[in-house]
Amino acid sequence: MLHELAEFCESFKMTVVSGCLLLVSLVMMAYGVRTVYDPALLTTLISGFPLAYEAFETLFEKRRLSSELLVTIAMAACVALGEFFAAGEVAFIMILGETLEEITINRARKGLQKLVALAPVQGRRVVNGQEETIPAEEIQIGDVLRVLPGETIPVDSVILSGETTVDQSAMTGESLPVEKTAGDALVSGVINLNGAIEIRAEKVVRDSALNKLINLVEQAEKSKAPTQKIVDVWAQWLVPIAVLLAIATFLVTGLTTSYPWTEALRRGITILVVFCPCALALATPTAIMAAIGQATRHGILIKNGEALEKMGKVNAVAFDKTGTLTYGVLRVSDVVTLDGSLTREDVLTLAASAEQRSEHPLGKAIVKQAKEENLALFDPEQFAMQSGKGIQANIRGRSVLCGSEKWITEKGVDLLQSDRDALQALRSTGSAVILTAADGKLVGLIALSDTPREGVGSMVEQLESLNVDTVLLTGDNRQTAEYFVRQNGLTRFEAELLPGEKAKAIETQQAEGRRVCMIGDGVNDAPALKTADIGVAMGEVGSDVAVEAADIVLMTEDLGRIGYLKKLSNAVIQSITVNISLAMGINFVAIILSMLGIMGPISGALVHNAGSVLVILNAALLYDRTFN
Repeated sequence: MLHELAEFCESFKMTVVSGCLLLVSLVMMAYGVRTVYDPALLTTLISGFPLAYEAFETLFEKRRLSSELLVTIAMAACVALGEFFAAGEVAFIMILGETLEEITINRARKGLQKLVALAPVQGRRVVNGQEETIPAEEIQIGDVLRVLPGETIPVDSVILSGETTVDQSAMTGESLPVEKTAGDALVSGVINLNGAIEIRAEKVVRDSALNKLINLVEQAEKSKAPTQKIVDVWAQWLVPIAVLLAIATFLVTGLTTSYPWTEALRRGITILVVFCPCALALATPTAIMAAIGQATRHGILIKNGEALEKMGKVNAVAFDKTGTLTYGVLRVSDVVTLDGSLTREDVLTLAASAEQRSEHPLGKAIVKQAKEENLALFDPEQFAMQSGKGIQANIRGRSVLCGSEKWITEKGVDLLQSDRDALQALRSTGSAVILTAADGKLVGLIALSDTPREGVGSMVEQLESLNVDTVLLTGDNRQTAEYFVRQNGLTRFEAELLPGEKAKAIETQQAEGRRVCMIGDGVNDAPALKTADIGVAMGEVGSDVAVEAADIVLMTEDLGRIGYLKKLSNAVIQSITVNISLAMGINFVAIILSMLGIMGPISGALVHNAGSVLVILNAALLYDRTFN
C-alpha cells in the first residue's frame, strides 16, 4: 500500500500539483500573507513522501544509508524550524530532479524501445495452402509462413519463394534497403517492404536474433561499469561523512560563534542537502546508457558497461583475417595464359570443365567463376582426382591437368623459367595458384584469393589516427599475411597461428603493457576473444558463438563501425570523467558555502539538483552526438 502511494506521489501529475502549491507559497511569502497552513507543507508531504519511503526502505530492508535519508532528515529539520517553504522546496526539487533523470534515461533507452516495438506478436502460417494467423510464440521450426509488404519477419527464417526488399536498419544499422530472394536468410525484426514472400522458420521466437538482442541490451543497461562500482562505494562513505560534518558544523557554529542555535541548525541542514551524492551516482550510468542506446541504433550490441569502458582504454586492436577482414570465400583473382594460342577465357574454360566433378574448394571456385562469366563448359571424360594434389580429365580430346606445382611436374610437365617467374609473382600476392596443363604442356595459371572487405584500409587509418596499433593474427602462411598487411596498412602481423596460439599472441602483447581488443568471427577465434581485454565479434547477432565469446557484437559487417565504436568509447570515458569532476567540484564548493552560512537550504537544494541536471544533460549529449 505504501509503495503504491509513493509511486502515485512521484507521478508527473502529482509533481506538477506539488510545484503549483510551492509557487502559491512563494507568492504568499513575497506579499507577506500568513495563514495557519502553508501550502508548502502540502508540497513537503506530496514530494517528500516518496523520498522518505525510499530512504527508510533502503535503511531497514537493505541495511544501507542513502542520499534520500539525508534529504528526509533535512526536510524534517526544516519543518521543525518552521522553514516550511525550504522543506517544500527541497522535496520538490529532489523529485523534479528524479523526473528529469527518468526523462533522460527513457530518451537514452530509445534504441531498446525501438527494438521491443519491432517484436512481432503474430504470424501467418500456411498449412496445406490455407493461411491462419497464430501468436508468434506458437511458431515452430519448419513452419511455412507468409509475410506481406509492411509486415515484420516474426522469426529467423529462410525465404522459400518470392522476392522482396527489406529494411534491416534496426538490426544491423544499414541505412539502405536490401534485396532478398529465395534461399536468402532473414532475421526476426526485419521489415518486409514491397513483396509478398513465403519463409520457413529456422528458430522459435525465444531463440531469434531480435529476442537475443533485446535481452542482451536489457542486461547491458542493468550492469554496472567498473567506474560505477567505485562511485557506489564512494557514495556509501559520503552519506555518513555528510551526517558527521553536518553535526560538527552545527556544534562548532553554535558553540564558537555568536550566531543563534537556529542559524547553526540551518547550516547543518544545508550541508545535508548539498552533500547528497546524487550527481556522483548518476555520473557513470547515464553516460553508459546513452552510449548503449546510440550504439544499438548503429547496429552494435554492447553486452555491459564494462565493455564500453575497456574499449575506451584500448591501444591495440588484433584482427583475425579470414571472415573478418576478408569475406572468407576464395575467388578467382587472376588468370594468366602461358600459351600464345589460348586466351584467358580458353584457359579458364579448360580448367573449369575439368574441375566440374571436383569436391575441392579451389576447384569449385574455378567452376563458379567460369559460370559467372557465362563460359560454355564441357563434360569431363575419364575424370580422376588425387587428394591434395590435383585432378586429371579429358576435355574434348585433350588431356587436362589441374593442380599444384609439385604434382604437375611429377606428371612430366616441364616449367620454363618464365613460367616459374609468373608463378612466383602470383604467390607473392598471397594467392593460392592452380597450374593448368594441356597435352603435357603448361598453358596457364589460375590465382585464387580471399577478397578483402571494403574499407579495411580506411578503418586501419582511422584507428591509427586514434593512436591505436593494429596487428593481424592469422593462420595463413607468412607470405600471404605479409602481402595482406602491406596492402592494407596494418602495423604488424603474426602468421601460421592455431586458435590457441592467437590467444598466446594476445597474452604476449598484454605482457608488453598493451590493452588489446580482439576482433574476429566468433567461431575459431573464441579463445582469443576471451583472452583479450575486450572481444568484438563480426557478423550477425544470431551466431551463438559470437554472442557468447565476445563482449561486443557488430550486427553488420561494415568495418567502419570499428572506428565509430572506438570513438564512442573514448567519448564515454571523457563524459564520465567530466561528470565525476563536475559532481565533486559542485559538492565541494557548496559544502564550503554552507559551512560559512552563505548558502541556505533553499539555495543548497537548487545547487545540488543543478549539479545532477548538468551531469544528466552532459551524458545525454552522447545519444545524439555524431562521430565522424
